[in-house]
Amino acid sequence: MSSQAWYAHFTKNFAKLTGKSFTFILAIMMILLWLVSGPFFDFSNTWQLVINTTTTIITFIMVFVIQNTQNRDTEAMQVKLDELIRATQGAHNALLDLEELDESEIDLFREHYENLAREARIGLEAGEVDTNIPDNTVR
Repeated sequence: MSSQAWYAHFTKNFAKLTGKSFTFILAIMMILLWLVSGPFFDFSNTWQLVINTTTTIITFIMVFVIQNTQNRDTEAMQVKLDELIRATQGAHNALLDLEELDESEIDLFREHYENLAREARIGLEAGEVDTNIPDNTVR
């Protein structure tokens, strides 16, 4: 198993585990245990350092796990959206893989669709319908 496949497998399973209600309850119980143990350690600096270090390490690891999971989910959703665009008759295939364009290029597409929406709202006020077959003039 390659390191990339191992990491994806690890983060997927770790995210599932940490997202369960049992894990949340376990974390709350550990915090309560730490709080209750305070008097036994005279609320010392070491006692505080334990929780600070533990939460810092967990947060640090979770940032990477969450980012990996979100990246994978976003990429999968983009592929699904691309397939819906590709398979829809009349849809503009130029919108496929839109997330890979520069911001200025995306802004041109956004302006085009904002204009379409504005025209549709004006049409609605005039009693027209706002559904139609897409034109073939994506800019």
